[in-house]
Amino acid sequence: MRAHLGDQLVIESPTTGATRRDGEIVGLHHTDGTPPYDVRWSDTDEVTLVFPGPDAHIRHVEHEPATNHTPSGPGTDRADAVSERAPNPGDIGRRVAAERKRQGLTRAAMAIRARMAPEYLAYLEERAADPTLGTLIRLADALGTSVEALRGGGIDLPPGQGQALLHPQLRDLSTDECRALLSTHGVGRIAVTTPDGPAVVPVNYEVIDDAIAFRTTPDSVPAAAVGTDVAFEIDHLDEAASQGWSVLVVGPARAVMEPDAVRRLGDQAHTRPWAGGEREMWVLIQPQRLTGRRITPADE
Repeated sequence: MRAHLGDQLVIESPTTGATRRDGEIVGLHHTDGTPPYDVRWSDTDEVTLVFPGPDAHIRHVEHEPATNHTPSGPGTDRADAVSERAPNPGDIGRRVAAERKRQGLTRAAMAIRARMAPEYLAYLEERAADPTLGTLIRLADALGTSVEALRGGGIDLPPGQGQALLHPQLRDLSTDECRALLSTHGVGRIAVTTPDGPAVVPVNYEVIDDAIAFRTTPDSVPAAAVGTDVAFEIDHLDEAASQGWSVLVVGPARAVMEPDAVRRLGDQAHTRPWAGGEREMWVLIQPQRLTGRRITPADE
């Protein structure tokens, strides 16, 4: 009997052949995939060490040819090493890895939060795996997100479709709170006036020396901000808790032309514009008015 991480261990009734119990193999103790295995049972969500008997068999998931399997065990220091196998992550694995890295978590730290072996987390991130609902719940809880988000559900739906709070409280944010929420970078929306009328478009932004900075092209809609007073907004919604906040910046926008200033902005940028292409025109918005609001339960 040989298994890979992510395979299912199925125990059948010796008389009827019906499945009595099944679970996901989340840990290997031998490099050749032979027993024993760490199995997370689907009925209890508990992980136990299993020496399969004659009534057990392995239900394999799809795997690409592999050169080795790293045995599981406490204290491993190779959780963040790149697997010798060519990575082929699925959508769930990509979302887990991206959010883990965004939060600055190592695989070892993430595995502790999610109560799983680091090697199994590496498998989930690098392979087109199909984790159980229990595994997804632990991953979502460890990352502070939802199972639906990890599965990609609602990605094409507008936010805010959940139910409103029974007793919501809407309060104004202080200037310091607004600055903290703006943080250093992210995605916001800029409102400009164009020859075709008002327009609101998303841009990747940075906060540099208290100014909002973004990159665009001279013939784009955001470039219409140059030389005018504009509004810039960011927000965040917690769909599960029906809470959220928004911050609004109002001020004049100008193009950055000085080569040294352009170079400095590029050096401090956290990411390239998601829209791609050559977007080397930097625009700065100098805040003259900074306001924000937050919705929370009335008792907070």
